[in-house]
Amino acid sequence: MKTFQLEGTPRTGLGKKEAKSLRKENMIPAVLNGGELVDYPYAGQLQEGEKVVAIGGGKALIVTDFKVSSDSVRKLVYTSDIFAVELKIGKKDVMAVLKDIQFHPVTGNILHMDFLEISKEKPIVMAVPVKLVGHAEGVKAGGKLVLKMRRIKVKAKYTDIPELLNINVDSLGLGKSISVGSLSFENLELISPKDALVCSVLMTRGAIAAAAAANS
Repeated sequence: MKTFQLEGTPRTGLGKKEAKSLRKENMIPAVLNGGELVDYPYAGQLQEGEKVVAIGGGKALIVTDFKVSSDSVRKLVYTSDIFAVELKIGKKDVMAVLKDIQFHPVTGNILHMDFLEISKEKPIVMAVPVKLVGHAEGVKAGGKLVLKMRRIKVKAKYTDIPELLNINVDSLGLGKSISVGSLSFENLELISPKDALVCSVLMTRGAIAAAAAANS
């Protein structure tokens, strides 16, 4: 995966009113989840923007609220690429991935961003873009190659997740498809449904006519 450098500012003022005020300043409220579990009640020292969220069983997670400028995340959000984010929040430096983003239903402006702290040891789930490689036999015969899944969800350590999933279609014939269950990639567990179709070569009128002529 590519890396993206992002700097945020710890956020202590929470709530809808504060979030609305931030957006007027071209800032986006965000939150960082993940990291190691801590004992609850938590007796350690919290940094600015951090809060303890109990999850039961005497355990809790430390969540960090922060803000980023709209301009700083433009190339992270408006792209088909996936990134591991080198995230700096005040004195905290972590690796993270963007897990969720909320847009305004009318303006399309970013309302909120959710990041997940990651490590080299713990697997994560990400949707990786698909790239079809080669020239399908069915296309040579007059068919049309159609990409049905633009991304496939995978589970792996973030250091093993590629920028793209290259899928060779050279042997794909007329009327044939490739499903998730027929694919495998080194160090990756495919999470998307096995019966989901990734791509197909559809029969076209020209291909049907050519097949009929060949059989007549």
